[in-house]
Amino acid sequence: MYVLRLGHRPGRDKRVTTHVALVARAFGASGFVMEGEDRMVIESIEKVKEIWGRNDFVVETTNNGKSYVTQWRRNGGKVVHLTMYGEGLNSKVEEMRRVSPILLVVGAEKVKGWYYKNVDYNIAVGHQPHSEVASVAVFLDRVYMGAELDIQNSDAKLRIIPQRAGKRVVRVGS
Repeated sequence: MYVLRLGHRPGRDKRVTTHVALVARAFGASGFVMEGEDRMVIESIEKVKEIWGRNDFVVETTNNGKSYVTQWRRNGGKVVHLTMYGEGLNSKVEEMRRVSPILLVVGAEKVKGWYYKNVDYNIAVGHQPHSEVASVAVFLDRVYMGAELDIQNSDAKLRIIPQRAGKRVVRVGS
């Protein structure tokens, strides 16, 4: 599963786009694609991969989200647009667990009507305004049934030791 972030605006969206990518990585997606160019976002994600693991997590950019979606579908994948106007996730989650590969599409700005018509699914994690970060997290968690929360990255340099209070981070392999 990959996540495509549409319409990234470098002057406005750095933090949210970075969070979409971080959630995609942490919640089990295989890759992240950003429409547009923003070296700072890409460098942030690459640094997290280096320190916390998942070096196999693919990070790409595209200049044309429509072409990316078209090519994904041409290669046999399914495209899921996460939108509050779509069918409810609860009614589609079982089907989503059987679909592969999936390209999740989330917008930064108003998503063009083309996407609503040229994807395989328009799915809502809720029918109220909410963040694309939340929609990616909820979708991945529902599809992976929480298993992604227990992933231990074998290539991590740092690892958190869970505890009731305080913070404990250890270097791996030292």
